[in-house]
Amino acid sequence: MDSVRGALVIACGALAREIAALRRVNGWADLDVCYLPPQLHNRPERIAHEVQLQIRAHRERYQRILVAYGDCGTGGGLDAMLRTEGVERIPGAHCYEFFASPAVFAALADAEPGTFYLTDFLVRHFDQLVVRSLGLDRHPELAPMYFGNYRRVVYLAQAPSEASLSKAQAIAARLQLQFQFQFTGYGGLASRLHELVRPTGPVSADAWQA
Repeated sequence: MDSVRGALVIACGALAREIAALRRVNGWADLDVCYLPPQLHNRPERIAHEVQLQIRAHRERYQRILVAYGDCGTGGGLDAMLRTEGVERIPGAHCYEFFASPAVFAALADAEPGTFYLTDFLVRHFDQLVVRSLGLDRHPELAPMYFGNYRRVVYLAQAPSEASLSKAQAIAARLQLQFQFQFTGYGGLASRLHELVRPTGPVSADAWQA
């Protein structure tokens, strides 16, 4: 029988690069990660069930389990399931909030409710997850229907590069929206993983520099 390991994170696949960077820079070799497909965001009613399956499949092998999801459109369904399983998740309605912090995200939302948010992941996969999934590659005339109530794009950047910044600006221009850059780093993702793993040294959230 396999020995019981320390900690497991059940995470949205959209966080794969960020979690991998944090594991590497902090030396969290004993932190295991199970990723679910980021496409589940298109079917949020399935998220709680899929996470529950992973919790039950792995519970006996780990001392601690953390779920790296926001509510992500489950309407409280994810939290209700996690209460029954006795498992915590990273606080926040979505990854925008736990990257930026609740206070910063609330200020951004209050300043302009009509904001379309980008993260590093969404910048990289914008064409696939937004353009093609909404059919804008075939019917660009639908863009005003989807984005007509937005006023700006805010790029919440975890590990920005010149290429990602240029692409985010191009996305804003394509949508004919104002652009704002907001560096967040890894925010609550870094601090909660640190609490889960509890390494001997201080947590480093500067994985973007590694």
